[in-house]
Amino acid sequence: MSLCGTNAEALESTVVELRQRGRRVVARVADVSDESQVERWVADTLQELGRIDILINNAGITGPTASVDRLTRADWDRTLAINLTGAFLCAKAVLPHMAERGSGKIINIASVAGHIGYPLRAPYAVSKWGMLGLTRTLAAEWGKKNIQVNAISPGSVSGERIERVIRERAAKSGVAEDDVRREYTSKAVLDRFIPPEHVAGVAVFLASELGDSMTGEIIQVAGGFNLG
Repeated sequence: MSLCGTNAEALESTVVELRQRGRRVVARVADVSDESQVERWVADTLQELGRIDILINNAGITGPTASVDRLTRADWDRTLAINLTGAFLCAKAVLPHMAERGSGKIINIASVAGHIGYPLRAPYAVSKWGMLGLTRTLAAEWGKKNIQVNAISPGSVSGERIERVIRERAAKSGVAEDDVRREYTSKAVLDRFIPPEHVAGVAVFLASELGDSMTGEIIQVAGGFNLG
């Protein structure tokens, strides 16, 4: 297993946990928006582990909370660089190896934000719409090499990230945090946030042999988002 990210402390704690479970782990501090850093991470992974079977593009930032006229170009560029360009660069780096071996899986973590218009969150929404297009294009390009490419679109996942989004949205819109939280949960017919392990479980399914005949699919794990 190979991990990369920009938070060295979080990487180290994850490595310790995985090694305690008997896993062989490679971890590198790397910014997925930097092509040279991605290439070094992939090269190190191949050197130490010998192969790459599955790529999960999970790196992402929430981006700014602001109307388009108040966004900075830097915020726009950074959000797309991490959320979308990063997935492109990681896929670009591993695909030749997967094609040479004649098998591989890429799982892109998208969002229900990639299926809707999302006021005050334009860069994030655009990056996730782009992730869906990237997923289906890669699936069409590489299917004959036995490489499956799918995406998972979670709804609002419980945890610190959505709480930060709620706080920022409440501050910018002048609405109470509880009302913003209710706005998010009410969009799903299950009327709650999504546990992160439910998203992880779908990724495990896609990574397993049970997912071998699925490609170009966008799977929503969103509690029935916008069905009500």
